[in-house]
Order: sequence, then C-alpha cells, then structure tokens
Amino acid sequence: MTDDQTLIQAVEQADSSPRLLAAVRTLANAKIKAGIPTLIAVLSYNNPGAAVAAVDGLVQLGDVAVEPLLNLLDEYNYGGRAWAIRALAQLADPRALDTLLNAAETDFALSVRRAAAKGLGNVQWSKLSPEESSLAQGRVLKTLQITCHDPEWVVRYASVVGLQGLATAVAETQPDYWQQIITHFEQLMKDESDLAVRTRVQFALAQLVKAITVPYSGKSN
Repeated sequence: MTDDQTLIQAVEQADSSPRLLAAVRTLANAKIKAGIPTLIAVLSYNNPGAAVAAVDGLVQLGDVAVEPLLNLLDEYNYGGRAWAIRALAQLADPRALDTLLNAAETDFALSVRRAAAKGLGNVQWSKLSPEESSLAQGRVLKTLQITCHDPEWVVRYASVVGLQGLATAVAETQPDYWQQIITHFEQLMKDESDLAVRTRVQFALAQLVKAITVPYSGKSN
C-alpha cells in the first residue's frame, strides 16, 4: 500500500470524530490529487470540523479540484452540496460560474448564498477569452445586483464585496459595467437600511473612485 493510499484509508476507516478530523487534516495537508474524491466525500459526513478541513484541503489543491467538485456534487445531500459550493466559491474558477450564480440567487441557506456572492467577485477572469469574460461578467453583475437585495443582511454585505471585486476587475476592460456598479452602489446608499451594509457600500465606493481618480505615479512629489 502506498503512502497516499494509507492517508486515504485512514479517513475512510476513522471510527470517531477526533480521529476523522485528524485524518482529514493529514490528507488535506498532503495535497495529493488522489485524495480529492475522499475529501469531497467527507463534505457529506455531517461533521462540520472535518468538512472545514476538507474544504481547506480542496482549496489548497487548486484547479485540479474544480472538475471533481462539480462532477461529484451531491444533489441529494444538502450539507455536502453546501460545503462543496463553499469550496468552489473560494477556488473562484470560471468553470463553477453556473453553480455559483444559481447558489447566490436561489439557495435556501444564507451561508451558502453569502459564500457564492463573495466568490463571484473573485472569479479568475484571465482563464476566459475576452469575449467569454465579458459575457460572464455581465451575468455576474446581474446576479449580484439581485442579491444586493437579499432578505439577509449578511448576503447583501457579501454581495457588495463581490460587486467591488467585479468592479475592480472590469474597470479598464468594461467601463460600462464599472459605471453600472457605481450607480448601483449610489442607489444602495439611499435604499439600504442596515448600517453595516451601508458602511460597506460607502467603503467600496470610496475605494473604487480613488482607484480611478488617483492612479499610482511611482514617485512622490
């Protein structure tokens, strides 16, 4: 039996919560591709500590974990699906765009909607062609404008963070999108009732406008 198989078997044969957590952490830290299916399986174990460790491990593995997460997403185990979406949100790979868009708008758990909304602002657009990127960014913009009106303030807050990330990404390539986000934020300042969300909108506006009007000069006067 190889070392990789030993690590995987330790997770599969763990007979207590502490042993499972320890085994998952060890497998996650090993960063082995062969361990991806096992880490994904752990997401459905109804063990939050082990699930967090598995998500961390999948995120550390990066791009190679995206397709397995999408292919092995357990539609019948809500807990496992929710954890998988959290991992995909952190990975922010455009291959997961449809899953994240749907989760941000329709998932019944606020924690999942929040993770998806934030993740949409960090998508790695460089992995798409300019044409694909422009279309996808338009879809993200539309979704985040909707989720900025989510009933839960934490989802609205995450949506503002996501929109700021999107605005930063499109400032030079899609000025129309950038301006739509600025206008949206200005309207939110009038409509948003929660102080924390309104303060985050104000911060985002200040940062975005500063980035445009005060370019880096490389030297001081």
